[in-house]
Amino acid sequence: MKIEILVIGKTKSEYLRRGIDEYLKRLNHYVQCRIVELPETKTSVATTESMQKVNEGKLMLSYFEPSDMVVLLDERGTQPTSREFSQYIQKQMSSGIKRLLFVVGGPYGFSDEVYARAQGKISLSRMTFPHDMVRLIFVEQLYRSMTILRNEPYHHD
Repeated sequence: MKIEILVIGKTKSEYLRRGIDEYLKRLNHYVQCRIVELPETKTSVATTESMQKVNEGKLMLSYFEPSDMVVLLDERGTQPTSREFSQYIQKQMSSGIKRLLFVVGGPYGFSDEVYARAQGKISLSRMTFPHDMVRLIFVEQLYRSMTILRNEPYHHD
């Protein structure tokens, strides 16, 4: 199984890029994982939040494959513990899916069409984080889940 994290735009902060790269390097010892950066959509003064969500949604939907398991990182999603998340990852790995796709939305979230396509929603916290920071937090949690599954000493309860 491959894990991909689909995001809108590039990570702008160098320190976050370094952290993301470090955890991706660690994570790839366990499972193939990468971040896919879709281009930011063009906006103008006349672009509404709804229009931006629809435009970003079209980009996302064009990337999805029919066989993908699509999970949105969404504030209204379930909030698993790290151990629960590792069990979720194990279940997906055992299910035979080829690509597990985690999607980080743009600043206004997801279009209705993207919500309709997704098979799940996960929330990292009830707090709000910058989208660039979510990328780092999430790849760390993926790495943590792998170490939990392997009974390695990274995670402490």
